[in-house]
Amino acid sequence: MLNFSKKLIHWYLQNKRELPWRQTQDPYSIWLSEIILQQTRVEQGMPYYFSFVETYPDVKALAAAREDDVLKLWQGLGYYSRARNLHATAKKVAYDLNGVFPDTYKELKKLKGVGDYTASAIASICFNEATAVVDGNVYRVLSRIYGIDTPINSTPGAKEFKALAQELIDKKDPATFNQAIMEFGATQCKPKNPYCLHCPFSESCVAFQQGRIADLPVKKGKIKVRDRFFNYLIFITPKGETLIQQRKEKGIWRGLFDFPLLETEKDLQKEHFRESVNKLMILGKDKSVKFEALPVEEIILQQRAPIIHKLSHQKLHVKFWVIKLSEASGLQMIAYERLGDFAVPRVIDRFLEDFDFKDFLE
Repeated sequence: MLNFSKKLIHWYLQNKRELPWRQTQDPYSIWLSEIILQQTRVEQGMPYYFSFVETYPDVKALAAAREDDVLKLWQGLGYYSRARNLHATAKKVAYDLNGVFPDTYKELKKLKGVGDYTASAIASICFNEATAVVDGNVYRVLSRIYGIDTPINSTPGAKEFKALAQELIDKKDPATFNQAIMEFGATQCKPKNPYCLHCPFSESCVAFQQGRIADLPVKKGKIKVRDRFFNYLIFITPKGETLIQQRKEKGIWRGLFDFPLLETEKDLQKEHFRESVNKLMILGKDKSVKFEALPVEEIILQQRAPIIHKLSHQKLHVKFWVIKLSEASGLQMIAYERLGDFAVPRVIDRFLEDFDFKDFLE
């Protein structure tokens, strides 16, 4: 076990990437980086890390921010519950803990959005507590080297891998060990095409010796992906106004803004649009109004085939319909130039990158 730790750390010191959060032991910076990098590649997450530390240089600044502003800065990363939990935890630390992060794994785990992995990372890197991190990279490394086929998404698997990682961790330098095993999984023992021929563990790696690299780690039963059909309505008035609304219901996009939405059971064709949408209630200044009561001049489908947007357990088939109105007629409209002020789901953000409201204004 000691040999594993020495080999791993030796590899890390020679091959590690220079990342900004590796230059500090500040709990705020480490916590921020770990939340951003959950289910996110380093290359994608790094610009967000820089944006957050520049906009909110400490936990008190983040706690004082409006949730809408935090969501806007997070836009494009997905999994928006992370941003909401980030903001909630900042408030907890700033207002209830006097701006000081807990210094133990046990207390860190009580913070919202901080699970076993994140608590272990902060506790080891910032406070030198010998508690092992276990994430997708660690599962992959340990399952391959030790030939473990217990499903990683099972309770027995979680316990087995945590116990093994805890046994392997360098008790004197847990911070370096944890960062080393995560780095090794991210850049050396990759999911596909790992660098086995240049691996310090190739001689003892069970998966390599037995030709089981592609089989490990093991996951039980894939979760069924649900198909959903979204139809977004982009209202446009002659004055260049449009309508967005904030999502209040529970879900991954709660707190974000989007266009009025009609969800259908299957792909909606233009000839069936009116009959499907007429009873839909649209947000008004005083009260909501039915679509059929609006002064619609023209309905334009922006694309024939739906845009496919994949989430963890859902596959969204998205269409955007431009609804030209002769007047606002009591709707709660904004100038289209203001759309950039609001945090929107990534699928809408991508659509707006290529959509020009001016094309529909006379």
